[in-house]
Amino acid sequence: MFRFALTIFLSAFLLFQVQPLIGKYILPWFGGSPGVWTTCMLLFQVLLLGGYAYAHFATTRLSQRAQGWLHLTLLLISVCTLPIVPSDAWKPSGEESPAWHILLLLVNTIGIPYFLLSTTGPLVQSWFAQTYPGRSPFRLYALSNVGSLLALLSYPFIVEPSLKLGTQAAVWSIAYIAFAMLCGWNAVRMIQGAKLAAPAVAVATAVARSAADAVSRGTKILWLLLACTASIMLLATTSQICQQVAVTPFLWIVPLAIYLISFILTFDAPRWYRRDVFGPLLAISAAAAWYVVDNGPAFSHNTQLLVYNLALFAVCMVCHGELVRFKPAPSQLTLFYLLISVGGALGGAFTALVAPRIFTGFVEYQIGLGAACVLLLVCLDRDEKCPLYRCRPLWAWSGLACGCMMLCTALGKQALASDATQITAARNFYGVLRIVNREHPAVGPQVAMVHGRIVHGVQCLAEGERRRATAYFGPDSGFGVAMRLHPLRKATGADARGLRVGIVGLGAGAMSVYGRAGDYIRYYEINPDVVRLAKEHFSFLKDCPAKTDIVLGDARVCLERELREGSQQFDVLCFDAFSGDAIPMHLLTRECFRTYLGHLAPGGLLVVHISNNNVDLAPVVRGLAAEAGLEVRSVGSGDDLSKAVQRSDWLILTKNEKFLDDAVAKARFRAIPSQRDPIVWTDDFGSLHQVLK
Repeated sequence: MFRFALTIFLSAFLLFQVQPLIGKYILPWFGGSPGVWTTCMLLFQVLLLGGYAYAHFATTRLSQRAQGWLHLTLLLISVCTLPIVPSDAWKPSGEESPAWHILLLLVNTIGIPYFLLSTTGPLVQSWFAQTYPGRSPFRLYALSNVGSLLALLSYPFIVEPSLKLGTQAAVWSIAYIAFAMLCGWNAVRMIQGAKLAAPAVAVATAVARSAADAVSRGTKILWLLLACTASIMLLATTSQICQQVAVTPFLWIVPLAIYLISFILTFDAPRWYRRDVFGPLLAISAAAAWYVVDNGPAFSHNTQLLVYNLALFAVCMVCHGELVRFKPAPSQLTLFYLLISVGGALGGAFTALVAPRIFTGFVEYQIGLGAACVLLLVCLDRDEKCPLYRCRPLWAWSGLACGCMMLCTALGKQALASDATQITAARNFYGVLRIVNREHPAVGPQVAMVHGRIVHGVQCLAEGERRRATAYFGPDSGFGVAMRLHPLRKATGADARGLRVGIVGLGAGAMSVYGRAGDYIRYYEINPDVVRLAKEHFSFLKDCPAKTDIVLGDARVCLERELREGSQQFDVLCFDAFSGDAIPMHLLTRECFRTYLGHLAPGGLLVVHISNNNVDLAPVVRGLAAEAGLEVRSVGSGDDLSKAVQRSDWLILTKNEKFLDDAVAKARFRAIPSQRDPIVWTDDFGSLHQVLK
C-alpha cells in the first residue's frame, strides 16, 4: 500500500510543481499576458488526457507483464529528456501565433516527463486494484490531489521566494529521477507478480468484467460535460482575476488550488458534497459574480477576488461532486478518469483556442456559470436516489427551472451586451480591445482605444484638435516634460539634432504628438491588433512629422535581440506598459533594466508611467535607479477638463545634469508619490504583494 501511495503522491506533487515553474520561465517571452497561463493549462490538460488514455489502453489491452515493461521503457526515455529548461532558441520573434508557439515550446521542454507523470494516477490506482481486490482505489485519487495542492501552495510561499529559476528546474529534475525510480519499482513488482496467463486471456477477462459494469452513454456524456464546465470555469476565473490584478504565479495558483480542493473533498468521502448546501451556494455566488462583473470598478480588488473564487469553488464542488455521485465500478476506473480528462481538455481548448477566435468579448466566465447551473438540474433529474428524480414534484421543478432561466438570461445578456458607443472590437491572445466614441464637454467628439477598463489613447476629432496631447500624455505629464524640455530641444549648432525616442506600448499612438521633423520614434508593441486599430482609427502616426517605426513583439525580447546587434542610443526611452490592471513584472527587473541602459544614449532619459489604481511601482523604479546610479524625479499632472487631460504619475530617471537643473523642468518636479523603501525585482525574485496599494 505504501509504495502505491508514495508514488502517486510524488507524481502529483511534481505534476503541479512544474506548472507555475515553467509558466514563470516563459511568461516574460510573451508580454506577461494572461493568455500565457491559459495556453499552458491547455497543454497540461491535453497531456493529462494523453496520460489517462495511455493508462486506459495499457490496463484494458495489455497483460500485467507487458504494462510493466512498457512503462519502464517510457520512464527511461523521459529521464533522458531532463533537465526541463526552455532554450532561448524558443523565444518568439513576434510574427508567430503566440498560443501555438507556447504549445510547441512546452511539448519540446516538458512534454515527455509531464506525460509520464500524468499516467501515474490512473495507472498505479489500477495496479493497486489488481494487487488488493475489493479495496477502493478512489481515496488514492484524493491523495494525488493533496499532493497537487501542496505543490501549488508551496511554490509561491517556499519555492519561488527561496530558489532561483535555474535551481528550481534542477531540483525538480532530480526529484523526477527519484519518482522514475519509485514508479519503476512498482512496474517491476507488477512484472514479478504477473500471472502466466496469456495476454489474450487477461484481456478477455478484463473485457468481461467491463461488460458487466457497463456505463450508459448518457452518463458518459454527463461526465464529459461536468469536467468540461469545471475546466472552463477554472480558466475563465483565472483570466478574470489576472485581467483585474496582475499576471503572477500566485494569482494562477489560487484558482487552481480551489479546483484541486474540490477534487480532494468530493473524492475523499460523500459527506463533503451536499446538494442542499452547494446548490444554493452555486445560485447565490453566480448571481454575486454577475453583479460584480457588471459593476467591477465599484468594488475593491479583495472583494472581486473573494466573489470570483467563491463562485469557482461552488461550481467545482457541484461539478466534481456530481461526478462522484455518478462514478462507475472500479473496473471502469480508467475509462472514468479518461473521460474526465477529455472534458478538461475540451474546456481548455474552448477557452484558450476557440473562444478568442469566435467571440469579440470575454464571455467564457458567464458560459461556465450558466452551464454549471443547468448541469446541476440535469443531475437532479437523472439521479434515481434524488427526491427530484424525473422532474417531480412539478411545483419544485417549476421554481428551479424559472430561477435557472432567469440567471442564465442575465448572464447571457451580460456576455452579449454591446456598448452603443462602440465602433469595433477585437479579441486575440492578449485580450479584448475596443474602439469607442466619446463626447468631451470641452473639446468635443473623441475616439478612444480601451483594453478592459483601461484607456490606451484618446484622440480629439474636431478640426485643429487631432494632435492635441490628451489623457495621460498632456504637456505637463512625465513624457510631455521629457520631450519638450530635453536639452537637445534647446541645442544649437553642431549639437542640434532630432531626438531618438523609444516607446514601449503603442496604444493609439498618442505620444506621437510630441514628434518633430528630424526626430525618430520607435514603438515596441506586442499586440498586432493594437497596431492595426491604431492605424485604422487614429491619425497620430500618420500626422506625426517624425519618422516612426513599429517593432512587433515583446519589448524585452526585442530590445535584448537588438542590443546584441548594437545600441539604439535612445535619448528618451519611455515605458507605458504599467497603467493597466495586469502588470508585466518582467519589464521591471534588474536584468531587464540593464538592457534598457544599454540602449540609452549618454544623457538619455528613462521615463516610466506608473499611474495605477492597484499597485505602487515607485519603490521598484527607485530601487533599480539607485543600483544604476540614476537620479529620479517625479512628474505628475492632475485632471484638467478644459484640456482633456487626466491625472497621471511618471518617474524620470537620468544622469543628465542639464535636464535636472533646467528651471522649467524643476517647476514640474514634485515629491515622489511613495513612502515605501526601494525594492529591486529580479527575474528570479519579485512579488506583487510588495507593491499592492
